[in-house]
Amino acid sequence: MNALSQLWGRREWLNDTRLKVLAGPVLIIMILAMMILPLPAFVLDLLFTFNITLAVMVLLVSMFTQKPLDFAAFPAVLLFSTLLRLSLNVASTRVVLMEGHEGGDAAGKVIEAFGAFLIGGNFAVGLVVFMILVVINFMVITKGAGRIAEVGARFTLDAMPGKQMAIDADLNAGLIGEEDARARRQEISQEADFYGSMDGASKFVRGDAIAGIIIMLINLIGGLAIGMAQHSLSFSEAGHTYTLLTIGDGLVAQIPALVISTAAGVTVSRVNTDQDVGQQLISQLFNNPQVLMLAAGVMGLLGLVPGMPNLVFLLFTVLLGSLAWWMWRRNQREAAPSTATPQTPPPQPEVPEASWDDVQLVDTLGLEVGHRLIPLVDHRQQGELLGRIKSVRKKFAQDVGFLPPVVHIRDNLELGASTYVITLKGVEVGRADAHPGQWLAIDPGQVSGKVEGTVTQDPAFGLPAVWIDSAQRERAQVYGYTVVDASTVVATHLNHLLHRHANDMLGRQEVQQLLDKIAAENKSLVEDVVPKLLSLTAMQRILQNLLAEEVSIRDMRTILDTLAEHAPQQSDPHELTAMVRVALGRSITQQWFPGDQEMHVIGLDANLEQVLTQALSNGGGLEPGLADTLMEQAVSAVERQEARGDPAVLVVQHGLRALLARFLRRRITHLVVMSNAEIPDDRTLRVTTTIGARS
Repeated sequence: MNALSQLWGRREWLNDTRLKVLAGPVLIIMILAMMILPLPAFVLDLLFTFNITLAVMVLLVSMFTQKPLDFAAFPAVLLFSTLLRLSLNVASTRVVLMEGHEGGDAAGKVIEAFGAFLIGGNFAVGLVVFMILVVINFMVITKGAGRIAEVGARFTLDAMPGKQMAIDADLNAGLIGEEDARARRQEISQEADFYGSMDGASKFVRGDAIAGIIIMLINLIGGLAIGMAQHSLSFSEAGHTYTLLTIGDGLVAQIPALVISTAAGVTVSRVNTDQDVGQQLISQLFNNPQVLMLAAGVMGLLGLVPGMPNLVFLLFTVLLGSLAWWMWRRNQREAAPSTATPQTPPPQPEVPEASWDDVQLVDTLGLEVGHRLIPLVDHRQQGELLGRIKSVRKKFAQDVGFLPPVVHIRDNLELGASTYVITLKGVEVGRADAHPGQWLAIDPGQVSGKVEGTVTQDPAFGLPAVWIDSAQRERAQVYGYTVVDASTVVATHLNHLLHRHANDMLGRQEVQQLLDKIAAENKSLVEDVVPKLLSLTAMQRILQNLLAEEVSIRDMRTILDTLAEHAPQQSDPHELTAMVRVALGRSITQQWFPGDQEMHVIGLDANLEQVLTQALSNGGGLEPGLADTLMEQAVSAVERQEARGDPAVLVVQHGLRALLARFLRRRITHLVVMSNAEIPDDRTLRVTTTIGARS
C-alpha cells in the first residue's frame, strides 16, 4: 500500500501544471544546446525520429479540429518545430563534416536510411527529390498558407466592429448574458490574433526552406573540402560519401517540414463547421449519386480509348458506379416511408356535443408563424427561437421588474410562408417577415459598402436592412453592418414589443405575485399599503402608469415606502404616480444618462411654459392651434436632439410633466418627459434644444 501511495503521489506530481509551464523553456534550452554541443549519432537518430513524430501528430491534430481556434497553439508549434529542424541541421552538419569520412552511418541510422534506402543510394536522384520537395514546400504549400492567413487576418480585423455590434445587439436584446458576450468578444480577439500569428509564423517556414537549400550547398562544398584536404579522399570518394550524407540530412529535415506546412495549410484554409476535414470531404464529395455516376461514365469512356491503361480506368469506373448505385438505393430506402401508400383511414368517430372545454381563452402573449418558420420553433429540429424567447423573458424580468406572460406559439397557414405575427391579448401588435437560412444585415448608419439581397427594414427599430445569403455574411460585417440570424430578428422584435407594451401585460395576478414576493421578506410593508391604504386595483394602476413611460418597477420597496407616506392624504393614482416618480428620480435619471456626465436635455421656452401653466391652472385643455404648434416644434426638437447623439429627454416643471407626457407621447413614442423634481441635485443639467424658441 505504501508503494502504491508513493506511485500515486508521483503521478499527481507529474500532472502538476508547473511541469506544463516548464515545457516551453526546457524545449528552447534543448534547441539552443543542440546548436552548441556536439551530439552522438544515436542521439541524432532519436531527435530526428521525434521531429518526424511531431510533424505527423501536428498534421493529425489539424485534420481533426473543427475550427482554427481549436488549435490556437499552432503558430507557436510552427515556430518551435522550425527552430527544432534548424538546430538538428546544425547538429547533423557538425557530425557529417567531422565523421562523414568513416562511412554512411557516421551521422546516424536515420540519415543513412534517407540517403541510401529511400533514394537507392543515387545522389543524383536524391538531389532532384530534395529540390522538388523544397519547391513544393516553399512555392506551393507555404506560400499558399501564408497568403490565406494574411487575407484571413485582414478580413477578420475588418469584420471585428460588425461582430462586436452584433454581440452588443444580442446582449441588449437579452439573447445572451454578460458571460456569453465576454466569451464571444474574447473569441473574436483570439481569431484575429490567430490569423495574424499564422501570417507571421508562415514566414519562418519559408525561411526554413531557403535555409535548407543553403545548408545543403554548404555541406556539399564543406564535405568535399574536408574529405579531400583532411582525410586524403579522392574527389569521387568524397563526392559520393558527403553527397549522400548531405542529401539524407536534407531529406530527413524537409519531409517533416513538408508535413508541418501541409498542417498549416489545412488549418488556415478550412471553413468553420461542426465537422473535421475528413468528415467534410466525405460528406461533400460523395453525397450525390448523380455526380458519382457521371464521373463513372467519364472514366469508362477514357478506359475505352485505345492505348490508355484500360484495366485501371475500368476498375475505377466499376468502383464509382457501384458507390453511386449503393447511395441511390440508400436514398430510396430513406424516402420510402414518406412515399408509402396511405392506409385506409379508420371510420370517423361521432362528434361530441360542445362543452365549456371548447371555449379557448385569449392568450396574453402569442406568436403565430408561417410554415417556413416552423423549424425555428420546433425543439425536435433544434429550433433556436425557443431558447431565445426564454432568454428574452428572463432579461425582461431582470430589467423591468416582473415576469411577463408565457409566449404561446402556434403555426398559422393563413400567414405568408415567412411571416410571423406577435399578438397581445389576441390583438396583433407586430408583424414582419423572417427568412431561415438567411441573415439580416442592419445598417446602423455608418456602413462603407452595399450588399446584394432583399431590401427591408429592421422590424424592431425600423432601421434600413437587407436579407442576405450566408456567403455575404463576412462581407457585410466588414462593411459595418450588424448581421443577425432569423431567430435573433424575431426575438429582438419580441423584446422591443414587450418593453413597449409592458403596462398592458401587468395584470392583477402579476401585481399580486409581485407583492407576495416582497411580503416574503417584508410582510408589514406590504400590509401597510395593500389593502390598508390602496386597493389592489389602485396599486395595479400606479404600476401600469410607471411602465407606460418605461420606468422600471424593480425598486418595489421605494415604491411602497412612497405610497405608505402619501396615500393617506392622496388617493388619485395619477398624483401618486407623480410622487413615486420623484422618489425614483435618481433611477430614472440613471436610466437615460448613465454615469455622472453632464445631462443634455430638451427644454421649454419660458413664454411657452407660462402659457401651458396658465392653461393647466384654468382647467381647460390646449387650444387646437397651440396643440398643433407644440407638437410640430416638439418633433423638430427631438430630431435635432437625436442628430447630436443625445437622448430625446424633455425636462419641464413638475406640474406640467403629466400633461405633456400624455400629449406628446401620442406621436413621439420614444420621447421621455421628466420633471425637474425628478433630477438629483448632484447632476448637471444643460438645455441643448428648446421647444417654442423663436428662430
